[in-house]
Order: sequence, then structure tokens, then C-alpha cells
Amino acid sequence: MKAIRVHQNGGPEQLRYEDIPDPVAGPGQVVVKLEASGVNFIDTYQRSGLYKLPLPVTLGQEGAGVVESVAPDVKGFAPGDRVGAYALGCYAEKAALPAGSVIKLPDNIDFKAAAASILQGMTAHYLLFSVYKVGPGSTCLIHAAAGGVGLILVQWAKALGATVIGTTSSVEKAAKATSAGADHMILYTEQDFEAETRKIAPKGVDVVYDAVGATTFLKSLNTLRPRGTMCTFGNASGPAPAIEPLLLSQKGSLILTRPKLGDFLLTPDELAWRSNDVFSAVASGKLNLHIDKEYKLADAAQAHRDLESRKTSGKLILLPQ
Repeated sequence: MKAIRVHQNGGPEQLRYEDIPDPVAGPGQVVVKLEASGVNFIDTYQRSGLYKLPLPVTLGQEGAGVVESVAPDVKGFAPGDRVGAYALGCYAEKAALPAGSVIKLPDNIDFKAAAASILQGMTAHYLLFSVYKVGPGSTCLIHAAAGGVGLILVQWAKALGATVIGTTSSVEKAAKATSAGADHMILYTEQDFEAETRKIAPKGVDVVYDAVGATTFLKSLNTLRPRGTMCTFGNASGPAPAIEPLLLSQKGSLILTRPKLGDFLLTPDELAWRSNDVFSAVASGKLNLHIDKEYKLADAAQAHRDLESRKTSGKLILLPQ
């Protein structure tokens, strides 16, 4: 079968489309024939070596397809089941995945929708429901508001009753975030987002959701109200700089967190809760998924180039054929 493998850390050119043996379900595993796989920034971090993985490795953290075989010790899955998965190895035609990371798909969620929503949807879920519980009266600043996670965050935060301030780089992206429900949009390429946010929310925002990192982190702290929450969960512009803990006190006893999805999926119940909420929100129309581009699996390197250019909006997915 074909898969995208990384043998050496580096740029997109390190993504190799090559033949590897068909997977066999080991203990606790399910083999899934993948029909669609999601592309996420974490994939670029793993490819580059910012997030270290043993090499060689098949990238891809999410996918959707049909169960092909099941290990004897696995219960609850059978060949032919339609499933999604949050697990490494989904840039491939088939993958042997831990059964605990595999989710049965509702009939009204197709493979592309699943691949476009599992990782980013569950990321938005833990950010909004667990890192800082957003609700009526909340005010949040969302960086990269027209990105894959950003558009989901905007829609869901607005549905929860929050006032949403978003930042993005272009008029076109700002229009997409506005149509998703953002109350205010700031073009950080033309405006000082710190000053503009303070004009909109003079007392400061309750929470900042920042997937950008280096270029936005320090100024974001200045947009928070006393005891506000700074959530930095991505590194699109590079890792956030180191700070002294005393700075958080000086700026109003701020709360700083650097979460990752895996730590909010520690039990099967958590996985079921978050994934079911995501699929229900998509099926009901509360969340409208925006698939910006589809690529053949062989073109994964181009998908990474496009994602890292920050010229895309919404979700990128890979298709096996």
C-alpha cells in the first residue's frame, strides 16, 4: 500500500510517497482502510522536528474510513464499520490504529466531514468547555480566526453566547470569520491587534485562544482582563517566547496554559463526549465545516506548503486516490 513517510526531519520535501507493507492488526488494534485524512499544523511540527518522533514515521493524526480487520482482543468493532480516528499514521491508504482512538461515525457524517472535524473539532471542544468554559457574557480573542480550528472556535463560541473578537491577515479571511459569527475582526497586518482589542473590550477579554505563537503571545497578554486566561495552543509563527512567572502577576494575576488535545482525551468517556458533541454540532448545522482544499495523498507535500504559507482558510484534507 501507499503511505507518506518521513525518514529525515526538514521541509515538505521530506514527505515521501512510498510503498510499505499492508498493516496487520496487533493486540488492541483495528485496521482501517482510510477514505480521507486531515492535514493539521501538528503534522508540520512533527515533520520539521519541532515535535520529535522516532523516524521513519507515517504522519497524519486523523482520518476516516472503513474497518478492514480487528484484533481478537478488540470488542465493539467489526469489518465494515464506518469510523473516524484520532491517531498517528493516517497519511496512508490503510492504518493499524489503537482501538481506543477509533470512533464509530454516525450515519449523517461522511468521511470527508469526519476527517475535517475530528482533531480540530475536539480541539475547539476542549478549549471552549474545559480550558476556559465559555458562555453568555464571555468575551474571547481568537487568533487565526479563519483557520481550521479558528472557524470552528468562532462558530461554537458564538453559539455559546460569547462575544467573539478575531484576528486574521486579509480582508478575504476576515469576511469568512465574520460569516462564521465573529462580532469584530482585526487585520493584524494593518492594525495593532492589542490596541484594537482594548478599544472593543476596555476592561480586557476573558480568554485568548492563540494558535499563532511567537508573533502574538506577548501582546495577547496585554488584552486580558485581571485573572484572564491566556491559552497558547499552537506555533504557526514559531514557539511562544519564555517568560518569567512574575510577569503574569504584574499583568493582573493571569492564568497561562499550554494544552494539547491528548491530555483532554485520557479516557474513553472523554473521547466519546467530545467526538459525539462535535458530530452532533456538525449534523445539526451549528458547525459548518469549510474544506478549503482537497489533495491526493501523493500531494501531501504541497498540502504542507500551502498550510505553512498561511494562505489557506479552513481545512485541508488528503484523499487516497
